[in-house]
Amino acid sequence: MRTAATAAISAPFILDASAKTFTTLPAGKLRHACIGVGGMGAHDLQNFKSHPHVEIVALCDVDEDILKKAAEIIPGARLYTDWRELIKKEKNNIDSVNVTVPDHSHFVIAMSAIRAGKHVYCQKPMCHDVAEVRVLTQAAVKAGVITQLGTQIASSKGDRTAVQWIKQGMIGKVKHAYLCSNRSGIAGYRLEGPRPEEGQPVPNNLHWDNWIGTAPMRPYAPSIYHPAIWRCWQDFGTGWSGDIGCHIFDAVWKGLDMKAPLSVTAEVQQSWQDSPARRKDTWPQSNHITWMFPGNDQTESSVLPVEWFDGEFYPPEEVRALFPGEKYPEEAAMLIGTEGALLIPHQAMPVLLPESKFTAYTYPELEERNHYHHFVDACLGGPKTESHFAQTGPMTEAILLGTVAIRVPGEVLEWDAVNMKFPNQPEADKYIRRTYRKGWELS
Repeated sequence: MRTAATAAISAPFILDASAKTFTTLPAGKLRHACIGVGGMGAHDLQNFKSHPHVEIVALCDVDEDILKKAAEIIPGARLYTDWRELIKKEKNNIDSVNVTVPDHSHFVIAMSAIRAGKHVYCQKPMCHDVAEVRVLTQAAVKAGVITQLGTQIASSKGDRTAVQWIKQGMIGKVKHAYLCSNRSGIAGYRLEGPRPEEGQPVPNNLHWDNWIGTAPMRPYAPSIYHPAIWRCWQDFGTGWSGDIGCHIFDAVWKGLDMKAPLSVTAEVQQSWQDSPARRKDTWPQSNHITWMFPGNDQTESSVLPVEWFDGEFYPPEEVRALFPGEKYPEEAAMLIGTEGALLIPHQAMPVLLPESKFTAYTYPELEERNHYHHFVDACLGGPKTESHFAQTGPMTEAILLGTVAIRVPGEVLEWDAVNMKFPNQPEADKYIRRTYRKGWELS
């Protein structure tokens, strides 16, 4: 990966997603494999199953109990507990895969599938590390495969309306963007306490070595990593901003045609124990990330500030006061423009503010769209996907730069996007890429 990244960044990061011509598969059916079928993977499986032109031929999960439940839904599918074996044995039997596993395994699975010439639907964030995203994005474009990031809200009427309004300049030139996710009831993402020093016997149904994959080996501990709490650990997840941030950022990124940030900084809050040892293991309980992006003809100035708030960090009171409802949305993006403001609540229709100024405007008529079906249709020769990697890769890079800033809180990290380094804080460069566990490297 390091070699590929070095080659990829020798020139400015420019991708042309239209460089390839995609043709309809001869059989008119998409032969699909689901990699990861528990939790969100079960949701993904059902969505692919519901498309009339999809044939799910293989299933993979490291948890045999979860795999058996999925097999009941897809009778006759070939079953695997190791994704490497699936890609090797099914290479001539599948056209596409979905990657719905912990973040730290996204890159190696998606990259291996792309090398095998398969179309890829990958859950967000695209990868665990910035360097992985860069390499995977360029590999996908070069291979000409269809890709889709699992930002399913990007296909909703709400986000697509927001993108259209931003591009139309409905609120004038944009001055500032505020993104937040202050969702309650997410204790699993705010895990307290130190890492378990000793493990317990691994259940017979769980292939623990396969679950750990590229990450450092950790002892098995129930209700600490698997099946869902892995997100809060830096070994495996990317924290709350890496998870939900991809949804909240998407319409803003597309609407403003954003590019790589100029700098990023973060402040954090540790509600359990504010110590370097604690920060080394898990993502903090609360984050406030600030990016400075280059402006363009849609922004008021040459620099656009974008801020992210989660946990106990909230958007400024004066920003929340612009929303006339009883309570500011827990998850939303707010754009402040020279002629008004645009609120984009997560999973809801956008709102132009102040409402009294925009009473004459109506929502555009947009068709309903299933994010998964849109991917399938593209694989079968239809229009390109809403969240293809050339579109969402650079956005994911920016979001993951925020996770780097979280590890060195209080420091302004100037970003050299071409060379993928922080010229003013070289000690932070080590967080751009990981060293994979022995035996899990890609050649």
